[in-house]
Amino acid sequence: MSEPIPWWPGEFCEIGDRRIFVRADGTGPASRGPRRRTVYVHGLGGASINWTDLMGELSPDVAGEALDLPGFGHSPPPPDLDYSVDAHAAAVAGLIRSGEHPVHLVGNSLGAAVAVRTAADFPELVHSLSLISPALPDLRPRLVPYQMTGALVPVIGPAVYTRIQNQPPEARVRRTLDATYHDPSAVPAHRIMEATEAERERDRCDYAHTAVLESLRGLVAEYLRRGPRSLWRQAAGLRCPSLLIYAGADKFVNPRTARRAARTFPRNRLVLLPETGHVPMMERPERVAREVRRFLHEAEAAGRRTPGIEAEL
Repeated sequence: MSEPIPWWPGEFCEIGDRRIFVRADGTGPASRGPRRRTVYVHGLGGASINWTDLMGELSPDVAGEALDLPGFGHSPPPPDLDYSVDAHAAAVAGLIRSGEHPVHLVGNSLGAAVAVRTAADFPELVHSLSLISPALPDLRPRLVPYQMTGALVPVIGPAVYTRIQNQPPEARVRRTLDATYHDPSAVPAHRIMEATEAERERDRCDYAHTAVLESLRGLVAEYLRRGPRSLWRQAAGLRCPSLLIYAGADKFVNPRTARRAARTFPRNRLVLLPETGHVPMMERPERVAREVRRFLHEAEAAGRRTPGIEAEL
């Protein structure tokens, strides 16, 4: 892996009644040229900084923007305190509408579920999708997700979650790295220090824990949803091409779900990364960038070959 780069600078954007913090890859609209605007959506408990290295790898090819979902990172909670997948998708759609679109939409874990909902509900805003370890409904038993959802059990769950959150930031960061990386020992010391500082900042926000728990509750609701707005049904109806990146050592998303995804998404390319954990864009940003770059080249080439395809995608 190349030397870690600093976090990208960011600023607040007013999106309807929400105030969203957005980091950009340092290139303004005037210098973007033909590069596709690309929006990155983080996972549960994450933030825009999760995309730092991948944005750096892809910055010569795309114009990147990574948002903090409402209640995460620097973004304050939504006024209505709605942390459902629908609400997060509305925030993402609002950001996309604020600039050039349609965009290439990239999501990890919860962010990938939000990306699917966004593309399904607002197809005119999304040109193509890259879904990294997507948290799509899968009810097969799996230890780490079951431990997470245990936090939603009345009385006992919040008590356990509070005990974990009362641990020192360094211990929490180490716990997160152990759960999300295949090889936590390979994480650069600088990134660990940054993650620890971000954890300390989160402790100063009285809404941060609520944002995580309520977003988890919203994701669980999607796992139980049936009917036309279920995420798998929406995935099957997408009109834009999709890159599906799964990780062989993912403790959250069962890599066997990749087979169902490949059968479900109409226009997809599937990549399975061995010896990789739940956050491939952080653990293996160069490899993920190669896959996204190739996918975008193919998607753009298909658009040029097919008149009017932009309206269809």
